[in-house]
Amino acid sequence: MNSELPEHYRQILLGLGEDPEREGLLDTPKRAAKAMQYLCHGYAQSVDEIVNGALFASDNDEMVIVKNIELYSLCEHHLLPFIGKAHVAYIPTGKVLGLSKIARIVDMFARRLQIQENLTRQIADAIAQVTNAAGVAVVIEAQHMCMMMRGVEKQNSVMNTSVMLGAFRESANTRQEFLQLIGRSH
Repeated sequence: MNSELPEHYRQILLGLGEDPEREGLLDTPKRAAKAMQYLCHGYAQSVDEIVNGALFASDNDEMVIVKNIELYSLCEHHLLPFIGKAHVAYIPTGKVLGLSKIARIVDMFARRLQIQENLTRQIADAIAQVTNAAGVAVVIEAQHMCMMMRGVEKQNSVMNTSVMLGAFRESANTRQEFLQLIGRSH
């Protein structure tokens, strides 16, 4: 653990008017630092390490979809969580990616300080780069604590973002098929 982080959390407690020496807070700076490092462990990972050669030859050229990949991230503006799910699809061109790798790529980018719009783009770009797919689609639906717990305090608001690359951008039919399969079409 970065040895300075617990002291920074101790200073935050003091700045809030708390007593970091009281019983309930004695280990809080250390625990908070450890939690923050875990929540941001995506910085210590790379796409290459995650994929680790798990690309397999395949004749399949039909859409591959992984739905409802849960994600937990921290907004870079307030350091508050946003929580939701990602739906990822790609159209293979000779190689398919190991199933768990898609979820791990989502997690790697989510475990960095983020805004949802950039997270969506980073996932799509990484899947496109790794698979050389004919198209990639990513939709993320998330609830943002910075909007629910502070500011406008809207408890039921959900933010949706999408990135469509290649065939998903160029073909309305391909895009519509994806949106129907994830239950998002009207």
